[in-house]
Amino acid sequence: MNITTSNLLTIKEASQWASDFLKRDVSESNISYLVQYGKVKKHNGGNSVFVDIADLKNYYDSYRGQREISWKKRLGNDLNWALSFDHLREKDTTKHVHRLHPYKGKFIPQLVQYFIDDHTDDFKKAVYFKTGDIILDPFSGSGTTLVQAIEIGMHSIGIDISHFNCMITETKLLPYDMVSLEKEVNKIKEAIIGYEADKIADFENELLARMAEFNNQYFPSPEFKYKVQRGQIDENKYSAEKEREFLKIYNSLIKKYGIELNHSAGKTFLDKWYIRNVRKEIDFAFEQVKKIKDIKNKKILAVILSRTIRSCRATTHSDLATLKEPQLTTYYCWKHKKICKPLFSIKSWFDRYAIDTVYRLKTFAGLKQNGHYAVLPADSRTANIFKEVEKRNKEFYEVLRKQKIAGIFTSPPYVGQIDYHEQHAYAYDLFGFERRDELEIGPLYRGQGAEARESYVDGISKVLLNCRKYLADNFDVFLVANDKYNLYPAIAEQSGMSIVNQFKRPVLNRTERDKSPYSEIIFHLKTKL
Repeated sequence: MNITTSNLLTIKEASQWASDFLKRDVSESNISYLVQYGKVKKHNGGNSVFVDIADLKNYYDSYRGQREISWKKRLGNDLNWALSFDHLREKDTTKHVHRLHPYKGKFIPQLVQYFIDDHTDDFKKAVYFKTGDIILDPFSGSGTTLVQAIEIGMHSIGIDISHFNCMITETKLLPYDMVSLEKEVNKIKEAIIGYEADKIADFENELLARMAEFNNQYFPSPEFKYKVQRGQIDENKYSAEKEREFLKIYNSLIKKYGIELNHSAGKTFLDKWYIRNVRKEIDFAFEQVKKIKDIKNKKILAVILSRTIRSCRATTHSDLATLKEPQLTTYYCWKHKKICKPLFSIKSWFDRYAIDTVYRLKTFAGLKQNGHYAVLPADSRTANIFKEVEKRNKEFYEVLRKQKIAGIFTSPPYVGQIDYHEQHAYAYDLFGFERRDELEIGPLYRGQGAEARESYVDGISKVLLNCRKYLADNFDVFLVANDKYNLYPAIAEQSGMSIVNQFKRPVLNRTERDKSPYSEIIFHLKTKL
């Protein structure tokens, strides 16, 4: 093939071409992603990878501008596409400490920044808050609002009913002695690497070798993904056949090495969702964490361990966000388009997350501005914010008492969608935190019926009524919600507030396999006149 006279481009050239074509920056990694996941065909040429201009143009023509048109057609022309942040890469929306620990249902930091940062480049945007203001998040979750507030020099208060959520938030904001922390991290890493329970290494090495051989033969990448994208392979039928075929190999290796997959009837979350060797390593690692004397270091090591064990649950990659049934065998992975396996050890994941966490904490430490914060493990319907802040930070309390809270930016729980304690059940089991599921507002287990909706309206209204006692007179409240039952007009009424504006935004890049167009509303509330 004569590369110089063809329509083929190197990855670098394709990056430049796509940037010109789309009138925005398209990196080489963006092009590599398209090749890796079979969006465009890979052409080999010597030591380089090439892609065809026509292939790229077909991909971008089917995408460029069409996504916005398609979504507005499905969801309405009132969709605010500026709030889609579709130009951002995943590493932008999960920057620094925002990815210290997974949390289902959180909003991206850029959404918070858009409404609370008065230094953004968008000159058309109204300014609601300024540096030095106090922002409140009464459903603070993993702390996105508080992190963004500190990054731009605002004070912040977060309230959450979950003790574990509060620990995640606090570890993002704490000031660390990085030398001391890195020493503790390396000590724990070495201890875990040196620990051996069921001598599982030989089994995993052979399993990985057999899987690699099998996947290279039957699921070559990116050719297989490319054919699936274009309907040249019946993925359902083919994957089921090959999954059964490899399962025979897997079972023979289990028998050969005498591997015990599960050691209990699943009385607790840890018993049910972790293979025997993984459970032993988790218990060992936690014993090492408990020995740490510095409380800040102990907390962040606990979060690293929690992030690790979440990734090591015996489930498929596609079901990691929403668990279905324990996966104790090899399986066809819809995410990676090949045969994958459950995890038999936490060692590599702990090592990876430990390194990543230290890097993210260092990055955020260089971005922090002056600002107080308080994280309150409390019920936002009844919390005495002044009293709780005073107990934690006298200096912050004086600022709070003098200027009060400028406003709220929060995402209340969606009615009947998530059990917020249950999503971190592994951490509650391991750390022994008190669970307060009964105090959640709108939990999944209560459903979405009339009674659940009435209870939800009552709960959110009580939160706003309690919080407004601590708000400045001309407050601004922003509530991010998927209000498919039209509950927020009643919530605003019961809270003595008025909805003065609504921003309807498309929600892109969801983790679930259901990628159908989906939107949410940011309600802007002020005091009722």
